[in-house]
Amino acid sequence: MKKLIALLLAALVAGCANIAKVEGEQLVNQRMAIQLTEAWNKVVIPGDTQPYERWTQEGLSLDELRLWAGIRPGQPLMTLPPGSVPAGQKAPRVPTYAAGMAPDQLVSLFESMYSSDGSLVSVTRVEPFQFAGERGVRFEFSVVRKRNDLQLGGVGWISVRQDELFAASFVAPRLAFFPRLLPKAEAVVRSARIRG
Repeated sequence: MKKLIALLLAALVAGCANIAKVEGEQLVNQRMAIQLTEAWNKVVIPGDTQPYERWTQEGLSLDELRLWAGIRPGQPLMTLPPGSVPAGQKAPRVPTYAAGMAPDQLVSLFESMYSSDGSLVSVTRVEPFQFAGERGVRFEFSVVRKRNDLQLGGVGWISVRQDELFAASFVAPRLAFFPRLLPKAEAVVRSARIRG
């Protein structure tokens, strides 16, 4: 019964989302330029206040590329959806960027974000990486999603310029979609450049 309700809610959310095909040069938060060599689908959910853009190839339940640009100190990496905290309960802390964070602390922000719904997250690799023209890190992680025990593969990229955070993360089901779609996400990441 819970799975049926979850599927109906997912269908409802998908039905309310605005999906637009994006190609060519794209600007994320007017701060990061991306040159697409193939089309993606940008998903905008009405009333959503997330500080990142959501892009997908096959649909958000199958793959999701998130893009952050120009996150300032004190800004969260995510917001909690309205009604997600039961009445009378304290809202959980959301991962919030602070100036001067070390690379491992930045990676921990993303680990916290992906585990905020109770999913199990394991960071398996962290390495130096040039992202959006700045020195940063690339990290790999796995997620066991709480709501359906689905195993996801994930990769994230982070850099900081003048105390502003720029990042991307990609997740997809580990067995089929992740290995097939990761090269497309990596092509997006390689093209990213900071503006301003």
